[in-house]
This record gives sequence, C-alpha cells and structure tokens, in this order.
Amino acid sequence: QVQLVESGGGLVQAGGSLRLSCAASGSIFGIKAMGWYRQPPVPGKQRELVASITNNDGTYYADSVKGRFTISRDIAKNTVDLQMNSLKPEDTAAYYCASRDLYLWRYWGQGTQVTVSS
Repeated sequence: QVQLVESGGGLVQAGGSLRLSCAASGSIFGIKAMGWYRQPPVPGKQRELVASITNNDGTYYADSVKGRFTISRDIAKNTVDLQMNSLKPEDTAAYYCASRDLYLWRYWGQGTQVTVSS
C-alpha cells in the first residue's frame, strides 16, 4: 500500500500561481512514476492526467498546461510538486496526486481543490 497526501490547493485569481505538494509513504519501492490528475466540476467530464514524472525524470504534460505548469520530484523525500503559473478559470478542478507501478496508476490521494476566479 502507498499513501499519498496532497496539500497546497486554494483560491487564486486568474493569472496567479499555486504550488501543490504530494507526500508518499508506505510501500514506495514499487513506484515507477508519480503524477497529478484533475477532475473539473463539469458533469460527464473525465479525470485527466495533467502532468507526470518518472523515476528517471521523464515528464509528460497535457497540452492545456504546457508552458504554465511544472512537475518536480524529490525521490529522497518521496514528494512530488506541481508548480502552477498563469492559472486560468478552466484550471479549476479537484487535483489528485497518483502513483504508478509497472502497470497502473494504482494509488491516489484524497484530492485538493484548486479554484481560479476570473
């Protein structure tokens, strides 16, 4: 089992910045990558992968956040951060930290709310 605890969400005006943090504990030896998903408050819209980072520092960003969000990882501290700049109202969502093993995004945090006002 892996436990993931997020922090850093909140309310910010458009154009502002927020930094999300996620701390992993438990059976972390099997983690191959960590990432951030988000679930917008839109009925029927699926949870989307925003950014991810592998143990070798390979990164992925959704097109909608490229150039604005940066994911980073401290393996020694078992943390992963998401720096979000130039926030837009459409970035409003519940953000979830997740960890992936060889096959699946298997473990999830409880989520942290990000609200961007226009």
